[in-house]
Amino acid sequence: MPEDDLEDLYENAPCGHLSTLLDGTIAKINGTLLAWLGYRREELVGRRRFSDLLTGGGRIYHETHFAPMLAMRGEIGGVALDLRTKDGVRMPVLVTSAVKAGSEGQPQLIRTAIFDATVRRSYERELLKARKAAEREDNRLRHLVGKLQRSLLPAVLQTPPGLESAAYYRAASSDEVGGDFYDLFPLEDGRWGFFLGDVSGKGVDAAAVTALARYTLRAATVYNPDPAAALHNLNTVLWQEYRQDGRYCTVVSGILTPTPVVNGFTAIIASGGHPEPLLLRADGSVHYHPTKGRIVGAFPNSRYSNTTVVANPGDTLLLYSDGLTEARPASTETADGRYGTAALARFAHSLAPTNATTVVAAVTEMLSTFGAGLSDDTAILAISAPPAPSGQAGPSTSGS
Repeated sequence: MPEDDLEDLYENAPCGHLSTLLDGTIAKINGTLLAWLGYRREELVGRRRFSDLLTGGGRIYHETHFAPMLAMRGEIGGVALDLRTKDGVRMPVLVTSAVKAGSEGQPQLIRTAIFDATVRRSYERELLKARKAAEREDNRLRHLVGKLQRSLLPAVLQTPPGLESAAYYRAASSDEVGGDFYDLFPLEDGRWGFFLGDVSGKGVDAAAVTALARYTLRAATVYNPDPAAALHNLNTVLWQEYRQDGRYCTVVSGILTPTPVVNGFTAIIASGGHPEPLLLRADGSVHYHPTKGRIVGAFPNSRYSNTTVVANPGDTLLLYSDGLTEARPASTETADGRYGTAALARFAHSLAPTNATTVVAAVTEMLSTFGAGLSDDTAILAISAPPAPSGQAGPSTSGS
């Protein structure tokens, strides 16, 4: 290539070029960099150092990091710095420098290439602004999700007189509204309604079904305190509203009657495809209460039936969603990796006899160890009768 062409390539390169002595004094500079900075050649060559062209912060970084690393390595590349033009304008650049050595390996001068990073820095600022905006939107979404989730659960869990109750809800994701729900509420005649359910899917669509299911069950129970009838009403409503969308839920619903004379309670229960309630007895035994019934909202003419649980002093009734039994802890004895109903029964047996607060706290602590294995929402509701006074035998525990 002719020498004139080489000189033209250097002078008018798309990036800035300069050569400095080992002390940083500018020995040569191309026309591109001069045009960027607004200086004449004679103002810089032999008169100024490269660090003099940097902003205050850039000079500090050059002296404490850039120059020492260049001396150790012999080259350094892609460092973001800011130049200061003759007019005082800040110009973002990327700087790459290399030490030129003589024939005997001794350093002679430093060659530096400078790339205009104005567009890149602007793009980075826009990306940062977009990221901060996305974080604000994410926080706003999480706040809305949490607020909507709380609206689908009772603000305060009420407790039948003389008994004890406790509940827990854990959403699998903070970004989506879960589909689990529960409630425990008084009726006019001294009885109490309760239910725990799980709507298919997640998100806003599932939340709409959850709200409809919760308020339909509560209204139906108040109007006619018959769990089977309440599930039948809910099935009709969901089938009419969501059969085209394939929305449904599983739910266990009940009517609880405290029995103050024996310090216990009786619960009439109906189930719509929901996991069977677990009864933890005062004598330390644990068993699932058998229930049957189709999932709610999936078929037009489903029928439901009631069963009865008699809880004596010291007994605890535990309702839960399948997020618990389908969780996958890091260590499990089940073949498919799920926690499973058998594992839950063994865990409950290690607690019995117990009470509502203790069993919910124990299950909550256990769930906290599952980590990523808890992929579905989980709801728990427990109701317990106080233990018999010391020295007083409780009634027979065979009434279920």
